[in-house]
Amino acid sequence: MIPFPEVSPEIFSVNIFNFTFALRWYALSYIFGFWIALVVIKYFIHRPMLWKGNVVPMTPSQADSLITYLIFGVIIGGRLGYCLFYNLEFYSQNPIDVLKIWSGGMSFHGGFLGVVLAAIIFCRKNGISLWPLADLVAVASPPGIFLGRLANFINAELWGRPTSMPWGIIFPGEMAQNCPGVIGVCARHPSQLYEALLEGLLLFLLLFLLAKYGAFRKSGFLTGLFFFWYGAARFFVEYFRVPDPQFFSNENQYGFALSIGDMGLTMGQSLSVPMLIVGVLLIYFSSKSTRVSLRP
Repeated sequence: MIPFPEVSPEIFSVNIFNFTFALRWYALSYIFGFWIALVVIKYFIHRPMLWKGNVVPMTPSQADSLITYLIFGVIIGGRLGYCLFYNLEFYSQNPIDVLKIWSGGMSFHGGFLGVVLAAIIFCRKNGISLWPLADLVAVASPPGIFLGRLANFINAELWGRPTSMPWGIIFPGEMAQNCPGVIGVCARHPSQLYEALLEGLLLFLLLFLLAKYGAFRKSGFLTGLFFFWYGAARFFVEYFRVPDPQFFSNENQYGFALSIGDMGLTMGQSLSVPMLIVGVLLIYFSSKSTRVSLRP
């Protein structure tokens, strides 16, 4: 067992006229994630030799504008995705709470769909081919995922199922210590760190290296690999991660969103299956040098 590190979710806070303003690690992970994404995008668009026909998909000034679109896509899509996929009953009865982002609740898959929609709108407005831009976004996204999962760990949220493995973490809080059948202190899988490693760090290294060695010349390949790798990694980690409490009941002890008898899929797994399928298709068609054109 490893004790949870004494790290506050807040970097600092100030009180002004009885209002508390705080800078949290979670917010900082978004800020730095988008900044790193912009740096990565500009790194590759300054290297036309890596692209088919030595033609980059956009200019540096367009990259600045793209990040703004992506920010809105992640925040709006992430919030709406959480409300629709993970707690629809509550938010349908309390629609005003959808706006209360500060109370928590963001979905990666919702944010992902928001990014897809934002990218399509950006391409149509600027006359840019979708797949080269999508490949750029795919390479630039994993650092933000990595930082976001580290922030989840610091917040002591989205922890894993109980474990006796030596790297099990003793997460604080009554809910984290509520482990049926466990006597004494309960250690859990640090599923946030599993995701940070698989969906963030390793995926970024793979995509970055492939991009440097010519993968941009096969439009859609890096996007497909992002879909497939993230879907597979998330599907795997869900076996160790505890689903949100609203999925549990006396009849559903494992928190499945879809179930048949004693077997089932969590919501995270259910949403990752389409990513796996689309990823395989994109990899196949791009590897066959079939250019899928969605140029507006």
